[in-house]
Amino acid sequence: MQRYLTAEVPGTGGTIKNTPEDFIVEEVPAYLPSGQGEHCYVAIEKRGITTPEAVRRLAKALGVQERDIGYAGMKDAVGITRQTVSIPRVAPDKVRALEIPGIKVLSAVLHGNKLRLGHLKGNRFGIRVRDVALGALTQAEAVLAVLMSRGVPNRFGVQRYGVQGNTHAIGAAMLRRDYKAAIDTLIGDPAHVTDERWRQAIEAYRQGDLAESLALFPGHFRTERELLGRLQQRPDAYEKAFHAVQPRMKRLYLSAFQSSLFDLALEQRLERLDLVEAGDIAFKHDNGACFLVQDAAAEAPRVQAFEISPTGPMFGCTMMEAKGAQGELEAGILAGEGLVPESFNLSGGLRMEGERRPLRVPLLAATVRQDGSDLLFDFALPRGAYATCVLNEVMKDQ
Repeated sequence: MQRYLTAEVPGTGGTIKNTPEDFIVEEVPAYLPSGQGEHCYVAIEKRGITTPEAVRRLAKALGVQERDIGYAGMKDAVGITRQTVSIPRVAPDKVRALEIPGIKVLSAVLHGNKLRLGHLKGNRFGIRVRDVALGALTQAEAVLAVLMSRGVPNRFGVQRYGVQGNTHAIGAAMLRRDYKAAIDTLIGDPAHVTDERWRQAIEAYRQGDLAESLALFPGHFRTERELLGRLQQRPDAYEKAFHAVQPRMKRLYLSAFQSSLFDLALEQRLERLDLVEAGDIAFKHDNGACFLVQDAAAEAPRVQAFEISPTGPMFGCTMMEAKGAQGELEAGILAGEGLVPESFNLSGGLRMEGERRPLRVPLLAATVRQDGSDLLFDFALPRGAYATCVLNEVMKDQ
């Protein structure tokens, strides 16, 4: 059961993402293209597709490798999202002339370097919450006032954990070197699946019928099918079978587990996320640098001014460790998982160094207005923060 920073304010209820127009996201770039260089910075508007799918369609249309296309952040499939991608060695005029389903090219300008993940300041959101309760506007304004004053809890939340809500559990099993548990979790839980054939495929696996499970899994479940094929050849060789999983997906599972532990630490610190204590690792919002808090009273004005915030752990083998009460909290979380920092020192390009993440982020330029039975929100968040963190506090039933 999720707790709320604004628990004293009733939720508005309502629904989101009923149509793409209900959820509009626009990147705030870290810098603008210079007009010169071998990379073409293309501002696109995509509708109803993920960022990787947009990259795939652009690569196919232009005859370039998907891996050569850069982007600063991943954007939802559900909604209308505007973001920039970089494409090497292609003329802006050629890009502007493209007609691709689900993608509209807004501009194309040359620049010197490839766009990398994190090369953005944040995102602006325009969101419609439909069919809210009576009195919702007053409640929403009260919530936004608290969040603008104290900050938005910087959770990852359910969108980080995949369709079945279990990607973090796969990552946990990987870190424990329990590859049977990793595969069992990846194949899934029939109780979390509504598609009948998919559900039957999972049930067949759980009953030990690998051939039937493989026959039932649809063709686009490539990872599951490859795992099952390998297990058919060597039924108990779970670690070898797990090699079928692409490195990119392995990193995603590990990152999801990191995120779940951060969310756990945030939950335990929720009421005090706008205070620093001795032993905290504080985050400087202007440049992302972190430092150990030794005198909490001396740092209090900077916290109040939103210059700094306490952080939580994105665990890894070289992460800066908190001291004092926060250090004990984090050590307890890791011990509860049966892990130590060295557990994250994985081979095969999967080593996780870890980092600190602020427990709160500023809510910027937030407004809300009523439109019939709906509420219309406009606000901005720094990169890496999710709009659902704001909406959860407002709606309270999602």
